[in-house]
Amino acid sequence: MKKQLQDIKAPIANELEAFEKHFRDSVRSRVALLDKIMHYIVHRKGKQMRPIFVLLSAKMCGEITPKSYTAASLVELLHTATLVHDDVVDDSHERRGMFSINALWKNKIAVLVGDYLLSRGLLVALDNEAYDILQIMSRAVRDMSEGELLQIEKARRLDISEQIYFDIISKKTASLIAASCAAGAASVTSDKDLIDQFYRFGESIGIAFQIKDDLFDYGDADVGKPRAIDIKEKKMTLPLIYTLQQVSSSRRKELIKTVEKYNTDTKKVRELIREVHACGGIQYAEQVMEQYVQKALQVVEAIPASPATDSMRELIAYVIDRKK
Repeated sequence: MKKQLQDIKAPIANELEAFEKHFRDSVRSRVALLDKIMHYIVHRKGKQMRPIFVLLSAKMCGEITPKSYTAASLVELLHTATLVHDDVVDDSHERRGMFSINALWKNKIAVLVGDYLLSRGLLVALDNEAYDILQIMSRAVRDMSEGELLQIEKARRLDISEQIYFDIISKKTASLIAASCAAGAASVTSDKDLIDQFYRFGESIGIAFQIKDDLFDYGDADVGKPRAIDIKEKKMTLPLIYTLQQVSSSRRKELIKTVEKYNTDTKKVRELIREVHACGGIQYAEQVMEQYVQKALQVVEAIPASPATDSMRELIAYVIDRKK
């Protein structure tokens, strides 16, 4: 029986509570408008998956320290900043079922709020002299930016390889989860090999997480109707990339043309989705996802058993078995 997130958080429940206070304190501002927006952000919080990865990773490597809270707050500040900026870039007016910052306060203020969150993240690390944590997270922000730009660049051609796809998702999605796990480990140990091990662990989970997200676009028995959001946004994901490798060159051109020019044509998109299912694109993506899950579990199995390792194992299952 799969555990609920509340059960998974049990070994770090007190630490998460302490983190939330640390995070609230880190975003306070004397500027009334900014403080109002920060209050909105704090009360709009999601599942806080990345701070959970930070704190569980820390507990797997030792005893949680004040530096662990700094790492968790830095991760959450940087992640929130990227979400605020993403909503501006994507012209999105909703986030987690609530209005986005740009929807309520317009783009100019949203960009400045994202900048403020980034600066607060830098200062949280510097004020606590957590230079190694700052280095880990700064690299993640660089990778995320490169991943986004690489995806935009490749979207113009559409015909991308698996290698480029994995390069994009490793940078865009997996880098922040990898950095969260590495930062958690670095907050309690100076063992470089162990920190690198946790980085690779987080990277494997991040890649598996993104493939799972890709699969939602094509629907299955659990999800129901295909969303086709990635197709509408001309994103080439693993199930489709695999399918394009299986069909004839003429059919390949037709499918690419559907993504490029007919991505809002319901009939053509459904036809494309049927082809992905028929060619084994879904099964292939699921197999690759499972390979990355197993790579991550190997790291967990190498760590001495504890409530934290049990929860990390359950968290991996939770991330992969999620329905949305």
